[in-house]
Amino acid sequence: MDKNLPLQDLKILELTRVIVGPGVARFLGSAGATVIHVESQKRLDFMRTSYPYQDNIPGINRAAYFHRYNPDKLGMSLDLSKPEGLDLMKRLVKWADIFIESNVPGMIDKFGLDYDNVRELNPEIIMLSTNQMGHEGPLARYKGFGVQTAAIAGYHQLTGYGDGSPMGPFGAYTDMVSIQWLITALLAALDYRKRTGKGQYIDHSQLEAGIHFLTPAVLQFTANGETMPQQANREAYAAPHGCYRCKGEDRWCAITVYTDEEWQSFCKVLGNPDCTKDPSFATVTGRKENEDRLDTLIEEWTLRFSPEDIADKMRNAGIAAGVVSNGEDLSNNPQLEARNFYPMLDHTEIGLSSYSNPPFKLSKSSVEVRKAAPCMGEHTEYVCREILGISDEEFIDILRSGAFD
Repeated sequence: MDKNLPLQDLKILELTRVIVGPGVARFLGSAGATVIHVESQKRLDFMRTSYPYQDNIPGINRAAYFHRYNPDKLGMSLDLSKPEGLDLMKRLVKWADIFIESNVPGMIDKFGLDYDNVRELNPEIIMLSTNQMGHEGPLARYKGFGVQTAAIAGYHQLTGYGDGSPMGPFGAYTDMVSIQWLITALLAALDYRKRTGKGQYIDHSQLEAGIHFLTPAVLQFTANGETMPQQANREAYAAPHGCYRCKGEDRWCAITVYTDEEWQSFCKVLGNPDCTKDPSFATVTGRKENEDRLDTLIEEWTLRFSPEDIADKMRNAGIAAGVVSNGEDLSNNPQLEARNFYPMLDHTEIGLSSYSNPPFKLSKSSVEVRKAAPCMGEHTEYVCREILGISDEEFIDILRSGAFD
């Protein structure tokens, strides 16, 4: 064990699927925690069957999304419907410091894995339940994913091009923004337990986590009784503000100009053409009032250059700008390469593959991805023998029962 890992003594049991629960545990695992990811071959994690696959060859151990959220974990296959499987799960509860589950409220209760029963097995355990709506309220048993919850939270109403048709942010947005909340909550619970010796239950709602990032829209209605409209790529206090088509196929650059001083610098980059001297563009108010015409004129200029060239020109002039990156851009990004953001790890089935490190570094300890995501049930025997201390005879009996299916 690397003594420089900040969470090297932490033990985490994870009964989760998809993004939120696995995403939380993966960062704690990269900080040194021992994480056991429990799943069943009868009820595969949705991420194991999601494109893209390594080398475009489908397989439950080849899905990139599963690899993204499950490095630095031990993989265990366990059928909780079998008495032997449920008994092993409860032994793991006794072993764990933290138990994370991401199921529809009430589902794990029938296995006796609700918090009241869990803390009888392990009085000091910290249990985290993460789901769409939390465990209370009329929609508590709502089934869905972060895509649906982002719509309920209000994101889809705001993201669009002004014609009323909702676009929605990319992916399961409330999944993504929930992870950092939950890492903070777990670290706070660990601090509390260290000071008091008491565990606790954390009941997380993706809906509520997502709404925190829509505070301006909520305040607009509660304070003024107005519903915030779709703004496409525009911003109320900046012009130009948007993504502009550039030279090349499907290449774009994002540009933002807030102040009139920035506008003057922007015009210099363009070479001060006659169109920029139009009095209607002299102030932010004027530019907002004539934004359609302004955007058309700007795109006539951006189409002459690559997005990289434009971003460099703008940034050198003090203007906020950035290339709208695609997957190839991100893979070849020199900044990410300099910070070793994409280390290569050796996976049992697919061999060497790139992973992503946590998006932060600690000055006095190590937090980085070290071990590839597990194959289905890859560490079942190891967990039973080395962590739970199960004998050869008992292991064989459990194997025959089908509890590892």
